[in-house]
Amino acid sequence: MRFYPTFFKLAFSRMDAEKAHHLGFSMIRLVEKCGLGAVLRRLTRPSTPVRAMGLTFPSAFGLAAGFDKHGEGTTALTNLGFGHIEVGTVTGQAQDGNPQPRLFRLVEDKAIINRMGFNNEGAAAIAPRLAHTREVLSRRAGIRPIIGVNIGKTKVVELENAVDDYRLSARTLAPYADYMVVNVSSPNTPGLRMLQDIEALRPLLAAVREEADAAVTDRRVPLAVKIAPDLADEDVRDVARLAQDVGLDAVIATNTTIKREPLSTPTNEVAALGAGGLSGQPLRERSIEVLEILREALPEEIAIISVGGVTTGEDVIERIEAGADLVQGYTAFLYEGPFWVHRINRALKKAYKRKAA
Repeated sequence: MRFYPTFFKLAFSRMDAEKAHHLGFSMIRLVEKCGLGAVLRRLTRPSTPVRAMGLTFPSAFGLAAGFDKHGEGTTALTNLGFGHIEVGTVTGQAQDGNPQPRLFRLVEDKAIINRMGFNNEGAAAIAPRLAHTREVLSRRAGIRPIIGVNIGKTKVVELENAVDDYRLSARTLAPYADYMVVNVSSPNTPGLRMLQDIEALRPLLAAVREEADAAVTDRRVPLAVKIAPDLADEDVRDVARLAQDVGLDAVIATNTTIKREPLSTPTNEVAALGAGGLSGQPLRERSIEVLEILREALPEEIAIISVGGVTTGEDVIERIEAGADLVQGYTAFLYEGPFWVHRINRALKKAYKRKAA
């Protein structure tokens, strides 16, 4: 299973990062189309279920938003052993995102810089795909993987109209989401991070909660907010207080950073890549710091989903021990390959056995 780093070096390392992503994702989807999904699930099925946000997850480890932006390969990804898949970020209107190239690898740092810009086909196009995904997963035996839906602001919508834009996405997508995430922390949509200001965030979260409740009457769709690592510590505590005030079910920490340290890649090479959010190993320390601040500030009934610099099973266990209820990865998936999540689930199983002994 450790052949992938060599395969990556030979096949993908010189290829445009976005093209490599699409190719790799297509290969994962092809396995399912060939009828091998059930075989793969038997090999990779996790066996350490957890409860969070009132939901049962087959594993504490899931895939962060950004990999499956269009909800096109969600069932194929669950075959790899993820406890949950977060689809998106989805916006109210379809949009192409920023000009290419917009995804760059920092191989020495096991990191990525992206300025994708919420490229997606829009809530109306993605909703029926999510409906089909839920139908397929509902037919599987055992605890099915959880589907989260991450929503963001359409670029052409002005900030003063952002609430209505998020309302549209929530109304359209909530019926097909196990949980929803309000993304106000991507650095690649102009002005978006201004919505992390508490006075702007409060009415936004209340509006999404209202739309989700109106759209889904037979169950409650848990709601989370995703925050940036670049918030000051006191701003993180403010978000924790707001989460309690408005009745959020979870906080996701953290999104990508606009900072460029610590990095091994030469400064001039990094600067030449331009703007964008940095993810991967360099984010690890700050992500853990934000997790610890949130866990101290939040009651245990509000879940924390920790993401940022997660590579190994030991990283996942460290986050859980620091107070995370769930953990997500993304960047390491691109470097470690399709059996990465299976290795993490095996590490979780061993850790839980040791704890129970």
